[in-house]
Amino acid sequence: MDSKFIELKNHLAEIHDLTKIAWVLSWDQQTMMPMKGAAVRAEHLASLGKVIHEKFISPEIAKLLDDLSGYEASLPYDSDDASLIRVTRRDYEKEARVPAELRADMTRTAALARQAWVAARQESNYGLFLPHLEKNVALKHKYVECFDESENVYDILLDDYERDMKTREVTAIFDALKQDLVPLIAAIGKKSDAVSDACLHGNFPIEQQREFALSIITRFGFDPDAWRLDPTVHPFASSAGTNDIRITTRYYADFISPSLFGSMHECGHGLYENGVSPALERTPLCRGTSLALHESQSRMWENLVGRSRAFWKFFYPKLQTAFPDQFKRVDAETFYRAINKVQPSLIRVEADEATYNLHIILRFELEQEIMRGELRLKDLPDAWNARMKAYLGIDVPNDAQGVLQDIHWSAGSIGYFSTYSLGNIISAQIWEKVLADIPDLSERFARGEFMNLREWLRDRLHKHGRKFTPRETMDKVVGGFIDVKPYVRYLQKKFGEIYGIK
Repeated sequence: MDSKFIELKNHLAEIHDLTKIAWVLSWDQQTMMPMKGAAVRAEHLASLGKVIHEKFISPEIAKLLDDLSGYEASLPYDSDDASLIRVTRRDYEKEARVPAELRADMTRTAALARQAWVAARQESNYGLFLPHLEKNVALKHKYVECFDESENVYDILLDDYERDMKTREVTAIFDALKQDLVPLIAAIGKKSDAVSDACLHGNFPIEQQREFALSIITRFGFDPDAWRLDPTVHPFASSAGTNDIRITTRYYADFISPSLFGSMHECGHGLYENGVSPALERTPLCRGTSLALHESQSRMWENLVGRSRAFWKFFYPKLQTAFPDQFKRVDAETFYRAINKVQPSLIRVEADEATYNLHIILRFELEQEIMRGELRLKDLPDAWNARMKAYLGIDVPNDAQGVLQDIHWSAGSIGYFSTYSLGNIISAQIWEKVLADIPDLSERFARGEFMNLREWLRDRLHKHGRKFTPRETMDKVVGGFIDVKPYVRYLQKKFGEIYGIK
């Protein structure tokens, strides 16, 4: 092995360690930190962010990357070493354009804005959050100015989450999705009374919800010696290493679905991080390759697994035992239909599979209008409410259930939202490949066996981490790029059967 490569790995390991420390501090802020610690925590994160950035764009890293060009060329493209040099060079070329002070300011502002968002959401007061959002957006404009002009200002932000993806490509994918999705939702709407979800609402003690959620995700691969499950305001997953996985959920004492399906969703993210090859630990390759691929995993475990009949053939008797007063008189088919009820709703993370994508398209469009200067931030709640009415036919009663419901804009994560729907689409593409290789998967689920699926995903996707671009990874897993047809087939078949639509 080239001695300069070892030197590069040592530099990158130190940078990776500092990055993961920042992630743990961020996790702590959203789960355990006292509210009054926000201002100092913002400085902690800003200082760390600046140090990480300066270390990464240092002349030493630049020279090592140049010196290693020959070593890289001598290696197979798929090798760990060549991949590390190639991906680091690409990351370096992007990060070197961003001043360290700007990176620190973005990190500090996001940390403060996150805490302001929590308070604003609790009070349903957009005015409390507005100054923080204005600063986040202003900093995003400064960030965009660091890069060469692109065909769409939004492309630069989108690239942070979905490498090499263009806004026009996402728009075309969403347009193709809407062609089939809108008539499907309309057809279901005519039969909305055919399914009731009343059984999901009632009295569900939170500790019992937690225990049941843990019983599910333990079957998926949750290991109490390597994972945590904690409550938070807005569910998320994080990791400090392949064997330090932090997932979160939220509980409602009168509604059981969010904790169960939220836990499954975040467990899907955790399985991706947990499944990265140990050989990539403490390198920039040790995480998922893109957020759309990441979301394909969380949505797969939440929906294609967790909302399937086969899944509940195993788990529903156990749910009846855990909550006898609520489910003793509810048969399995009624429960299955309840957890798959399609109805326009206010909250994205609790939306059904069919209408969920309209929540994403709404946000995708609003973000572009904000970045193009076509939508003033003080008018954002009105724009949000109008689009919710137009797309989902519902009135937004307050800002907490509207423009303040998601954490992303407080964290400065503009460009992120489209990856949720892209993940939905990719999950169905992967699912068709899984079923071709494991045709008795449903029978396995009915017996409570999920390791075959986890190991298939680990071998085809998870272990590679960031070695390959999202497009390269897609090609390895499904043999092509993003295609809406498998997802549309899945939705039409599932909801056609539930609602009697041909």
